Amino acid sequence: MDLSVPTDQPVQPVIQKPTDASDQVRKLGEKIEKADIPADLKDLLTERVSRLALLRASSGYLSSTYITEYESSVAYINWVVSLPWNKKTQDILNLTTAKSVMDKNHYGLSGVKEYILNYLSVLILKENQEKQLIPSKAPILCLVGLAGTGKTTLVYSIAESLGKKFERIPFGGMGDARALRGQSKAMPDAEPGYIIKKLVRAGSKNCVILLDELDRVSEHGMSDIMGVLVELLDPEQNKAFTDHYIDYPFDLSEVLFIATANNTTNISAAVLDRLEIIQMPSYTDQEKIVIAKSFFFPRIRAQTGLTENKIFIDDNLWPTVIRPLGYDSGIRSLYRTIEGMLRKAARIIVEGKAQTVHINSQNIKEFLLTW
Repeated sequence: MDLSVPTDQPVQPVIQKPTDASDQVRKLGEKIEKADIPADLKDLLTERVSRLALLRASSGYLSSTYITEYESSVAYINWVVSLPWNKKTQDILNLTTAKSVMDKNHYGLSGVKEYILNYLSVLILKENQEKQLIPSKAPILCLVGLAGTGKTTLVYSIAESLGKKFERIPFGGMGDARALRGQSKAMPDAEPGYIIKKLVRAGSKNCVILLDELDRVSEHGMSDIMGVLVELLDPEQNKAFTDHYIDYPFDLSEVLFIATANNTTNISAAVLDRLEIIQMPSYTDQEKIVIAKSFFFPRIRAQTGLTENKIFIDDNLWPTVIRPLGYDSGIRSLYRTIEGMLRKAARIIVEGKAQTVHINSQNIKEFLLTW
């Protein structure tokens, strides 16, 4: 049977309908109209869309000029309308909850916890006041301590206890202030800085933003970055923080900034003047043993798929586990040590060499050297 198309019946070509550029512009206008943004900024965006429509009419929707301008406008408008201009989360104003969260996530650190609870008490009192005759100036906490002492996770606990969204800005190796303040939208491949990006991601104007490792800023960009930090951390200035890309003031006064650093040597005096330093103590051996046995070991055991009856560690071995290579002020390496031990145990069981693993003084070195 001949299944070919007869030559006397012309095949109708499939015509691809071009993208309706006017519809694209109309949708941009609708997005702006629905957005909860300041009225004057809405007018500026609407004017930009009008210019885009004129460009389309004069150059055509397939022209490179229109395409470039359209893509730039879409990116800019999306960033602006995504900012939480008036969006906030409902804070949990309860010290009992805050203490419970910190105790759950952190063992010890009683002095630091007391200080933070006092700090949160002030925030709660201010939040409960309907009107204030004098604007409050909450201090910016800065947790200073050696690596692995729990600075970052403690900030996360503060955010969790208050019911706030949490975002982190890493300062390690940062060498350009534009990473914080963004780049003018007139430049190719321009985009907003970290502050705007984190606010959009959080979707809340009263989130917690961690300024992590302030002392590790690159030397060649330090002066410019510290200059931006002075503005960020000053309540008189951050009410109208202007990102170079957004090019419109945004109120950061409700953002709870908390910083961390290993030391304060490389932080400028102007920035230090706006920070309230909390020294993070090193963990004692006894504290590390409790953390290892009661926190890390059960958590890592569950993560590796081991049940309670599959792995045993003699109690007298924990002093060796917490110091496999000598003194360490933090607990990050302790976590990795236990993780390596349990992975070795998991492999022994999977390979069928044993049904259960008992780590004792005779085989402890075999497990400690696996990582």
